[in-house]
Amino acid sequence: MSTDVGPVGQQVTQPTFDDLGTPLSDVTFVVVDLETTGGSPATCAITEIGAVKVSGGQVLGEFHTLVNPGVAIPAFISVLTGITDAAVAQAPRIEAVLPAFLEFAAGATLVAHNAPFDMGFLKAAAAELGIEWPAFGVLDTARLARRTLDRDEAPNCKLSTLARLFHATTTPSHRALDDARATVDVLHGLFERVGCFGVTTIDELGTFSTRVHPAQQRKRHLADAVPRGPGVYLFRDARQRVLYVGKSVDMRSRVRQYFTAAEGRRRMAEMVAAAEEVLTQPSTTLLEAEVRELRMIAEYKPPYNRRSRFPEKVSYLKLTAGPFPRLSIVREVKDDGSTYLGPFGSRRQAEHARDALHETYPLRQCTQPLSQHSAKSACILAEMQRCGAPCEGRQSVDEYAFVVEAAAEAMCSDARPVLDALNCRMSPLIDDERFEEAVIHRDRLRAMLSGSARSQRLRALGGAAELVAARPTPEAGWEIAVIRHGRLAAAGLAERGVSPRPFISALRSGADLVPPANGGFPAASAEEAELLLRWLDSSGVRLVHLDGVWASPRYGSRGLESTAGTAASFQRGDRP
Repeated sequence: MSTDVGPVGQQVTQPTFDDLGTPLSDVTFVVVDLETTGGSPATCAITEIGAVKVSGGQVLGEFHTLVNPGVAIPAFISVLTGITDAAVAQAPRIEAVLPAFLEFAAGATLVAHNAPFDMGFLKAAAAELGIEWPAFGVLDTARLARRTLDRDEAPNCKLSTLARLFHATTTPSHRALDDARATVDVLHGLFERVGCFGVTTIDELGTFSTRVHPAQQRKRHLADAVPRGPGVYLFRDARQRVLYVGKSVDMRSRVRQYFTAAEGRRRMAEMVAAAEEVLTQPSTTLLEAEVRELRMIAEYKPPYNRRSRFPEKVSYLKLTAGPFPRLSIVREVKDDGSTYLGPFGSRRQAEHARDALHETYPLRQCTQPLSQHSAKSACILAEMQRCGAPCEGRQSVDEYAFVVEAAAEAMCSDARPVLDALNCRMSPLIDDERFEEAVIHRDRLRAMLSGSARSQRLRALGGAAELVAARPTPEAGWEIAVIRHGRLAAAGLAERGVSPRPFISALRSGADLVPPANGGFPAASAEEAELLLRWLDSSGVRLVHLDGVWASPRYGSRGLESTAGTAASFQRGDRP
């Protein structure tokens, strides 16, 4: 019986004719877990072995022992596992333990969570002792989980996460026997999942990742009418509901993959099983296909697309208009004379950026409406010198306007004062080793600079009434893009060997009319505008025509992000 590397575990046993088709319920598994003095079998040693032998869902026996590693156990390992030098002082050495474990596991398939780690230590110990490593089959539950589960069920494949998912009777504790017992429950839970895909034998499990589900095979005819070339494809169910939207430079080739072993995502197998037809929209260029994909995902919100479904769920930081403006977090940009920063991917990031500006400029933070003709009582921020107290009349409209103008300039063109202010706050905290407090200021600064840089890039593109650019292609001539106020208005392909000027003129004439958006932002989603910016930044792109201005501020935040000094010089809880 030979052993080779396989897709599910670190090793997969090549079955003999006698073993072929052995049901999983008839296979004996030994689930093993190790504790060690570190992460490398070349320089570290085993301190504990725990193993559980199971077959047909029944526990047949357990193996457990501490191991004297012959070296001191690092303090952080002792804190993590509870295994100390004193605990292993009277324990047997690996030369006595390993033969006993191999006898316990003889004839079984080994199972481990992150099997390369455990197998690496066991094989290294065997090699050091001159023991020939048996031809075990090896199954990795972490890898099987990644093949079987999606992120909606388990955000990661850590043993603790999977133990909770499958309601393991033993909680993982970084002790070998507890973790082995928890892995047994995870293994049985995963067996139930792969059973839904028709996997019932050990050899089917070994090739599970390359199997094509029957539901996928039955739908292969849906790809027959899909044309070649770039474009967008939509899977729809019997009720005409759009299930999934994708794009490809070759739609026919890509759609066919959904019905083969090349598509291993479990969600896609479910989607294909529910699909009844595939619709296509050919495009002249891949850029056009990418933009159409984003727009369709936003329009249809397909349940099997993970990204781009809710472009409206972004946040902006708004410096309001009026006599005494304040900072506010909003969902959309309006034509109201306010200054906007963003968009931010989450409200939390917008809050961080707001706090960075509040730490730099004494803007009022109260939400009550203020009038220059009526006074209200001041809050504690006035006593802390973090607000000029316009509510009490201590600050006139003109005096407050200086503060507002400085904050607006930081938001739109020059954030250096914010960078300097927060670096000054962080430096003494770092010197005093108050790293957790320093991290708060660092995160605020990063959010401010990131949001400001994004805002400046987007407004620069959105402010251009029309931008025409061309990119050479190796085989077909020139890709042409007509971008108006940050939205793709037309795209085409000028043939090689023919002057592109007449083609560009015709393309501009037939392009969509795009009015400017509020606040100078693009008249498209931020994701579409950033896709266009990446295309414009790609190799070989040439600017053909520009109506308006396309420029970034001299002291734009994009440059400040990489020169943030102390802000980026340390990690959470670590000294720089």
